[in-house]
Amino acid sequence: MDDRRFVAGEYISRPTEVVLSRIAFLFPGQGSQMSGMGLDLTERYPDVVRPYFETADEVLGIGLSSLCFEGDAEALRETSVTQPAVYVASLAAAAVLREKGIRPAVVAGHSLGEYTALVCAGVLDWVDGLKLVRKRGQLMAEVNRRTPGRMAAVIGLPAPQVNDICVEVSRALGVVVEVANHNSARQSVVSGVDRGIDEVSRLALQAGAGHVADLKVGAPFHCSLMDDIAAEFGLSLESVAFATPAVPVVANVTAGYVHSGAEARELLRRQLAAPVRWQETLQLLAGEEVEGFVEVGPGRTLTNLSRAEHPNLPAMTAGTVRNIEQAVEKLGSVAV
Repeated sequence: MDDRRFVAGEYISRPTEVVLSRIAFLFPGQGSQMSGMGLDLTERYPDVVRPYFETADEVLGIGLSSLCFEGDAEALRETSVTQPAVYVASLAAAAVLREKGIRPAVVAGHSLGEYTALVCAGVLDWVDGLKLVRKRGQLMAEVNRRTPGRMAAVIGLPAPQVNDICVEVSRALGVVVEVANHNSARQSVVSGVDRGIDEVSRLALQAGAGHVADLKVGAPFHCSLMDDIAAEFGLSLESVAFATPAVPVVANVTAGYVHSGAEARELLRRQLAAPVRWQETLQLLAGEEVEGFVEVGPGRTLTNLSRAEHPNLPAMTAGTVRNIEQAVEKLGSVAV
C-alpha cells in the first residue's frame, strides 16, 4: 500500500491512509451551489477546512466564506461568485476525505468541476485554480450581460433528437442555441440566448420530453457564445503552471485522459465553448472497472446521473459532514 497522500501538488507521508483500488472522485459544477455549503465542514474540521475559506477570502477580497455559509440563492447565482464558491466548497470536502485517509484512483469534474479535479490530480495549484475560476466566472458573466442567455435541461429525449431541435431552432430564428452537456442517455442540457431556449423547450415538450428545467446558472455556458472570451481567458491560463497529472484525470472536451500539463491547459481553454461529454466520461470510468463514484462537493446531481447510467456501481455524495461520514464507512468496506 502506498503510504503517502496527495495534497495540493505534493505527497505527504501518511502511513495509515486507506487506498481504494478503483474509486472515482467526481467534482460538481455550477448549479450545485446551495446556501450553507462548507459551513458544517468548517465547524467539524476547522483545522482542515478553514484555511481554504480564509485564503479564498484574502485572495479574492469578496468575503467568499460568508457567501458560502450565509448567502441566499440570488447572491450565489452570480456567476463570478458561484464558480469560486463551488470550487472552494468542493476542495474543502476533498480535504476532509484526505484527512480520513481516502483518495481516488481517478478523477473527473463536470464543467467548473474539472478545475477541482485537476487540483486533486496535482496538475494545478489550488490558489492558481481559484484565480482562474474567478476570472472564468467574470468573463462568462460579461458575455451574459452583452447577450443574455441561459441553460435548460431536457429530460426524456435522446441526445440526437435534442441536437436536431437545436439546429432547427437556430436556423429558423437565427439565434445561438446548442447542446452544451451530454449528461446521460435521456438528459441533455441546452445553452443559448433566451429566445432560442424558449423555443427549444417548447418543441422538446411537444416531441415528448418529460420535463424541461432551467438551470441555476448565470450565463449560457459551453456554447459558441463563449468564443469571444477564449483568447482573453487563454492568456490567464498561460500565466499559470500546469503539471503532468499524478492521478488520472478525464477531460470534459474529449471524455479521455489528460496526458500532460500543456494538454490540460488547452482543454480548459476549449472547454469554454465545447460541450461537456459527461455520459462518455462515465462510460470510460465504468469501463475501467471503477468500484464506485463519489461526488465530492455540494449537491447530488452527479450522483444521480451516475446511478441512472450505471446502476450496478455504487454512487454516493460527499459534501456534508453526514454524507462524508457515511461515504467513508461505505468506502472502507472496499479498501484493499
